[in-house]
Amino acid sequence: MPVTITWIHHASFRIAGLGQVIYIDPWKIPSAPADADIVLVSHDHFDHCSAEDIEKVSGANTVLATTRDVAAKLGFGQVIAPGDELQIDGTSIQAVMAYNIAKDFHPKESGWIGAVITLDGRRIYYAGDTDLIPEMSFLTSIDLALLPVGGTYTLDAAEAARACDAIAPAAALPYHWGDIVGSEGDAEAFAKSAPCRTHVLQPGQSLELQ
Repeated sequence: MPVTITWIHHASFRIAGLGQVIYIDPWKIPSAPADADIVLVSHDHFDHCSAEDIEKVSGANTVLATTRDVAAKLGFGQVIAPGDELQIDGTSIQAVMAYNIAKDFHPKESGWIGAVITLDGRRIYYAGDTDLIPEMSFLTSIDLALLPVGGTYTLDAAEAARACDAIAPAAALPYHWGDIVGSEGDAEAFAKSAPCRTHVLQPGQSLELQ
């Protein structure tokens, strides 16, 4: 069964496969599908942690996997920190580091996260809001790397391409462009320079991992 990755926009994704639906950092969700089995929230900035949008995608049995500060802010959630792994009905959520090195927007000490999601045998790396960090080189067997390319707060296009050198994914997909910061030009620049297959999606478009 293929795993379908939909880029909603900005840093928001919907991943579906093996009878499970995972949302990552839902924000500005236009409807209320209430179809999430798992919602992953990487950190508490408003464009990643939106109580209104988490509610829109969640049903009665949805599990929220998130950081300690987000769980405290929302009043619920399964807390995961870098190095933790959460198993939910055959899906693995492995939290990994995400932080800025020379910027103050995402301090390492905050314990904010990216994640490696393993669903139906596919390993998808969501980088979160991060710079090019040494921990990326520890990742293995990544089928698809979701990488920010907008710069200012995160990797820019050139840095995201270098991240692909460190991670060696089978393919990569740029995000964090087209809203707040970053342009389609950043996404295209990344696609041209990344040392792996790339997929540039428009908001709402999907990619299937076979």
